Amino acid sequence: MSDGGGLSALVGAGAVVLGPAEPGPVRHPTGDHLRVTRGVGIGIEDARIALVAPDDEVRDWFHGRMRGRPGPGGASGEAGSLIDCAGRLVTAGLVDPHTHALFGAPRLDDHARRARGDDYKSIAAAGGGILQSMRDFRARGEDELVALGRARLRWVAALGTTTVEIKSGYGLEPEAEFRALRAIRRLAEEGPLHVVATFLGAHEVPPEYRARREAWVRLLIDELIPRVGRERLAEFCDVFCEPGVFSLEESEAVLCAARTAGLGLKVHADELDPYGGAELAARLGATSADHLGAISPAGVEALAASETVAVLLPGTLLFLGKARQAPARALVDAGAVVAVASDFNPGSSPSANVPLMMTLAVSQARLQPEEAFAAATVNAACAVGRGSDLGRIRAGGPADVTVWNCRDVRELAYWYGMPLAWRVFAAGSACLGLGRVVSSAGYELDPLSSPIS
Repeated sequence: MSDGGGLSALVGAGAVVLGPAEPGPVRHPTGDHLRVTRGVGIGIEDARIALVAPDDEVRDWFHGRMRGRPGPGGASGEAGSLIDCAGRLVTAGLVDPHTHALFGAPRLDDHARRARGDDYKSIAAAGGGILQSMRDFRARGEDELVALGRARLRWVAALGTTTVEIKSGYGLEPEAEFRALRAIRRLAEEGPLHVVATFLGAHEVPPEYRARREAWVRLLIDELIPRVGRERLAEFCDVFCEPGVFSLEESEAVLCAARTAGLGLKVHADELDPYGGAELAARLGATSADHLGAISPAGVEALAASETVAVLLPGTLLFLGKARQAPARALVDAGAVVAVASDFNPGSSPSANVPLMMTLAVSQARLQPEEAFAAATVNAACAVGRGSDLGRIRAGGPADVTVWNCRDVRELAYWYGMPLAWRVFAAGSACLGLGRVVSSAGYELDPLSSPIS
């Protein structure tokens, strides 16, 4: 992660969404939790928000700080930026708590097969799905994977997201899985986006182990997960708990090994069938249970009674052609902490557009716009263990801020699919809209660069 982008000030906003005054999740989000404020600006110095104050005070602070820097561009040689937002909306940067953004080629054949009526399981049985991505991934070197991931993160930033979780899980052999985690770590070190790494060796049973699946589970538990923990290659461990993938018993064994190794827990739960993954996640105290397209009423109750975040992936169910979304309304009404994510991946959700996911959460899953915004900020931050810091704007907090080409926070879930982000700051560095920006590793951050394999 870079150390920040110098000195900036945002003034002239039509509205600033500060977010909840206190850290942590919001179980029944309302407009009051968003704390929409007018007439205030934001001062950014290096990677932190220096102040949130009336516009005139922020202007005075900016000019004073600039006078205190030697040379025309200050001590760093970089000119400060005083930005007139001209009535635009300002929010905390969005958080995407579930992606598989480190992959090779798109799965175009899968998309065509679904249009012919094939379902997820039949596509996988025919050689498509995750195992197709596995074969492609294994043939790529670490530098190539980093280059692909870097380009995709430009897309992420250009869409207003400043924190993104990335999972391994397309290597499905020890060397390839560790190569994935090393690539994700390099992306995190380059910055400026916050990148959270998750180990997903339990994404599928690799073909080499199909006749002896228990050997793959033992390898995960006895060797891979302990090494991930020792070498601090990831913060979380995930498992695809689903009939035909990993059973409840196998999933629990993987997650218990992860907890022993010092990793946080995540679960791909109840995506296609009401299998009990949500209940397992709640019982083990997982940070999040994700997907939930087929969650049972008992699963809803279990999550509502727990601290586990229910992460909804509405783009996945839309892209797979499913008739129903996860029961977002029931989860919120029951008191669960609900977040939304893109599930950005080559097979079932080839989009990193979190505002689009907010649209789907409103139009298809019946959340209110204010609930969808909380689900993409404060609650999404909780789903990656960042609930004490990210998803809100406060003096002393991280300088993750997005300025949008709209005036009302409800518009983020209204103009579906539109490129609304106008200026984006991650850890104080400008990612969008202020000309040439370079990461700490020396790579130019051009959001128009192609992220295609």
